[in-house]
Amino acid sequence: MSAAVAPRLSNAQTESARAFAIRKLRRDELPQHTVALTRYLIGKVVVHELPQGRVSGRIVEAEAYPPGDPAGHHFRGPTPRIRSMYMAPGHAYVYFNYGAHFMLNVSSEPEGTAGGILIRALEPLDGIAIMQKNRGAMELLDLTRGPGRLAAALQITREHDGIDLTTSRTLWLGELVSPPAELRGSLRVAGIGTTVRIGITRAADHLLRFYERGNLFVSGPKHLLRQHSTKTKSRKKSKASSTR
Repeated sequence: MSAAVAPRLSNAQTESARAFAIRKLRRDELPQHTVALTRYLIGKVVVHELPQGRVSGRIVEAEAYPPGDPAGHHFRGPTPRIRSMYMAPGHAYVYFNYGAHFMLNVSSEPEGTAGGILIRALEPLDGIAIMQKNRGAMELLDLTRGPGRLAAALQITREHDGIDLTTSRTLWLGELVSPPAELRGSLRVAGIGTTVRIGITRAADHLLRFYERGNLFVSGPKHLLRQHSTKTKSRKKSKASSTR
């Protein structure tokens, strides 16, 4: 996403209370394995229907926590706190992190097997003014860049834990149907990159963080994006050389 897109996006949203047509995702569309579902969700949309209006954002960054992952909350087995991780793909798992922020996750394995996807960053779509009020911040780039920020902007709390994001009328996962003409190019996924996950110590070398390449709303250290982008280009060059 180019630097010029953010102002255009803001203008498009302030011109209409419902600028974006979004259809709800069905459960049978969701890949039933954590890594595949994480990649699938890049470019999809989180929608929260609030009393004051709809707020929504495109998923531009997410982390996978598959079964058996030492970094996952489910590694030591089931507890009442993580029951939502054992639900069918597409349920919300919301927890309170470090006593400061709620975090939105999506269950990602067949029912009875625990897996989760942390939604790390959104590109704001509907309801920017509402999100600014919820966050007490005006800067577009800071509204939903990071898991704590996006939960605050969309008013997602522990009370949403266990909600079926494929059937709920209030908090749900969707897909853009027909963006405004001036934004269609910028709202297409330009490519998906992978890096290590952020803020963990176990399994810290696993490339399970997925993000939309070039999108300004991706969170975290920029050197990670540059580092893994360089490695990917080097591997491609090596493969090309070996086939000559």
